[in-house]
Amino acid sequence: MALERLDKLLASTGRWSRSEVKRLVREGRVLVNGRVAASAEEKYDAQCDAVCVDGERLRLERFVYVMLHKPAGVLSATEDGRGKTVLDLLPEEYRKRGLFPVGRLDKDTEGLLLLTDDGQLAHELLSPKKHVDKVYFTRVEGELTEDDAAAFADGMRLGDGLECLPAGLEILSAGAQSEALVTLREGKFHQIKRMFAARGKPVVYLKRLSMGTLVLDESLAPGEWRELDEAELRKLK
Repeated sequence: MALERLDKLLASTGRWSRSEVKRLVREGRVLVNGRVAASAEEKYDAQCDAVCVDGERLRLERFVYVMLHKPAGVLSATEDGRGKTVLDLLPEEYRKRGLFPVGRLDKDTEGLLLLTDDGQLAHELLSPKKHVDKVYFTRVEGELTEDDAAAFADGMRLGDGLECLPAGLEILSAGAQSEALVTLREGKFHQIKRMFAARGKPVVYLKRLSMGTLVLDESLAPGEWRELDEAELRKLK
């Protein structure tokens, strides 16, 4: 990995500005590999050099990857004057890093949302050419049938002209309200709701369970989050 200036490395954690880092260095509060840093302009390798501030060893990962169990009522945006966003659920140091959601979930949709500052990975996951599977649990009004599953599998052309790629519909239960798993390889605006509406079965609940190899940690309550572990990140990449 390329060497980077100390002030940039510390500022990338979201805990200090570059001017604050310079003050910390002047006060002798920053140690690199056990020695007091002489200048904020010195360059180090975030992966190899041990950097401490006030005795605390810092994590200097180049990128951060956060799994969020998005609750209903929160917007999948970095900022929005209309209401609370997913970034508002994270500590300030994460918000300062410039994290953004990889894709979007509707305001009333729950479930898996990945937030990161890794633009390349986000592009790979969202690229239409990659066809990354996304699995959703849904509850609809009305009884789902094998005809509905066949319509999803054939690829639907909706009344408003939207052409949908073939999708999976696994019926879990059928009745006055039916439950199913939907697998999409695209993510157009309100797509699942529009597909079910075209079948006369409006969605009453929607939750994303997975995106590619990344599966929602069900121990996370709505609104809770954690960073991805090494195995999850390795599979995702």
